[in-house]
Amino acid sequence: MSLISRYKLRLARKRWLIRAFRKRHELRPVVLRTGQIAPSDMLIFTTMRNERVRLPFFLKYYRDLGVNHFLIVDNDSDDGSREYLAEQDDVSLWTTKHSYKRSRFGVDWLNWLQRKYADGHWTLVVDPDEFFVYPFCDTRPLRALTDWLDASSIKSFSAMLLDMYPKGPFDVMPYHEGQNPFEIVQYFDSGNYSFIRNSKFGNLWIQGGPRARMFFANNPERAPALNKIPLVKWSRKYAYVSSTHMLLPRGLNQVFDVWGGEKASGCLLHAKFLDTFAAKAEEEMRRHQHYANSHEYRAYREALAVEPDLWCKFSEKYINWRQLEILGLMSKGNWA
Repeated sequence: MSLISRYKLRLARKRWLIRAFRKRHELRPVVLRTGQIAPSDMLIFTTMRNERVRLPFFLKYYRDLGVNHFLIVDNDSDDGSREYLAEQDDVSLWTTKHSYKRSRFGVDWLNWLQRKYADGHWTLVVDPDEFFVYPFCDTRPLRALTDWLDASSIKSFSAMLLDMYPKGPFDVMPYHEGQNPFEIVQYFDSGNYSFIRNSKFGNLWIQGGPRARMFFANNPERAPALNKIPLVKWSRKYAYVSSTHMLLPRGLNQVFDVWGGEKASGCLLHAKFLDTFAAKAEEEMRRHQHYANSHEYRAYREALAVEPDLWCKFSEKYINWRQLEILGLMSKGNWA
């Protein structure tokens, strides 16, 4: 990369940080427990709206992994999410009525909170329907992974978003509060993925899976991106650029081995396609707060009219992380 290109990226990073600083005024604290955060604590940052039914399992899942504190932005929920979160002893909560779209889909808000509270911490940025799976997660806590990353001088860790879905229409099995969603959404696509390197930011751009083949079959290049870098040893100088798809400085995006080997990586099991999905899609279509005039949710609504079934004869039933490694969707690299 040329010196001019590097200079432009440094300017872009400064611009995103300045923008996040300005957007801080859009956040109103509901309850702040950030004084409880210890120097070695692992943190989660997330933005959400109307996710009350998902929150109990989401919090339990990450507490069991070893996350110490949750920093959450509530985008004007009206289903009790804000009240529920305010009661949780390990949650700091902000609320805002401002535009999710104009905050770059929440990135500005979280960049500010991470700059203020996450410096020097291992942080996960995930949505309430994303569940982090990493090598040995069935036997080793998340801190074992971050300790190994520290010892290896690795500051960022990638995870491919893996869309999970049920067998049959989404509304056949109702989801109940506190339930493990993977009792319902048990299947995933083991193939059907494309990988392209982004020359500007140095990250891999991944598309495909069930959303590409069902909702974007005639326009696969518009399918959602599946590449994520959710786990980072944060510095106040860092900034996410587009969701967790890529960040700056550019070196943090080098989460794959260009010489043909394998770097350790994980997956984010995406529990989007529950019986709540249709109502969520309609709500987001009305709000017009998503990327490219909500074209993704427009595609969902059109397909939902015929009660789609994402399951096909090539679908794989999820077992564990080792299965994902065998299929080449994640890797333990040289972490033994």
